[in-house]
Amino acid sequence: MPDPNRKSPSRPKVAIVLLNLGGPDKMESVYPFLVNLFADPAILRVPFFIRPLLARIIALARRKPASENYALLGGKSPLLELTIDQAHAIEAAMPELDAKCFIAMRYWHPFSDQAAREVAAWNPDEIVLLPLYPHYSTTTTGSSLAAWREAAAAIGLAKPTTSICCYHSDPGFIAATAATVRASYDKARAELDPAIPLRVLFSAHGLPESIIKAGDPYQHQIERTTAAVIQQLAIPELDSVVCYQSRATPQKWIGPSTEEEISRAGHDKTALLVVPIAFVSEHSETLVELDIEYRDVAVADGVPAYFRVPAQNSDPAFIASLAELVRRSRDRGTGLCSFAGSRTCYRPHRDCPHARAGVEAPPGPASATEPTRLPRAA
Repeated sequence: MPDPNRKSPSRPKVAIVLLNLGGPDKMESVYPFLVNLFADPAILRVPFFIRPLLARIIALARRKPASENYALLGGKSPLLELTIDQAHAIEAAMPELDAKCFIAMRYWHPFSDQAAREVAAWNPDEIVLLPLYPHYSTTTTGSSLAAWREAAAAIGLAKPTTSICCYHSDPGFIAATAATVRASYDKARAELDPAIPLRVLFSAHGLPESIIKAGDPYQHQIERTTAAVIQQLAIPELDSVVCYQSRATPQKWIGPSTEEEISRAGHDKTALLVVPIAFVSEHSETLVELDIEYRDVAVADGVPAYFRVPAQNSDPAFIASLAELVRRSRDRGTGLCSFAGSRTCYRPHRDCPHARAGVEAPPGPASATEPTRLPRAA
């Protein structure tokens, strides 16, 4: 049996920890998964003594619709299996390293504490934390990085560590994303009557407006990704809109909402191609919300045709972009880094992790109070 502590004389032994949301693995897991989600202080921003009770109340209210969604997916989320596939593909894409991927889910098994124990047992030379969220938010990458740090500290896991915060405008990621969008666009255009216009909806998971106003860079990064993909597509006079889905609480969320934009497309009699721009794996929000619920809205609102771009999953170009991101991040040394090395978000985005570390903002709209929005379709 191979010795896990044996180090390759020629290849660095690198643990790549994939950070992801997680999802219930059976119907009985739906409620505890929801409790874990809403008990996260990064998600439910209320006083700590209220949060446990309120998390259970919200989870109870959402258990039935969430369970119905997972029933449509065979009784569980596909996210873990898809992440395992991505892990194997990343390992295979880095033959120059003795690389092994570990999975740390935030709200369901395998949690960060399990991943940390597995990493410690493997005894790597170094660790790279790679979020499967391309866009940084305090509610996703920020929360996952905090959970990892806590888990690693609890067992005394102290290895040189590189933490990647975001890759929203990474050239490889943009090229891979644009290629999947272009393939779906060309297919949709070929199936449509030439007289029917086609609008591209770049749909991302929404957030409460209060989180963005507090300095979270997520919306800014979503818009930067979308602008870069549109530039790469180079489709003349492309009709496109950025919108946000999955509203979960009564407070005001960022918009426009995906449902509103679907209804507007019905009024305009334009077909839709929906791009899950913030998601790199299929899960309930793509397979149920986009493919079933919003398709039903499109039919009811008279949208001439409805198409959806698949998530990247283990697309070779996407995997290659992640492998290259790991290589560049290791070359820059340990600590926090973005795809570009240092901070990419402007001064108003004070919840950027680089801002919290005191890194100066790049030149840009330092006086802006809202993210720069892309123009809506005419």
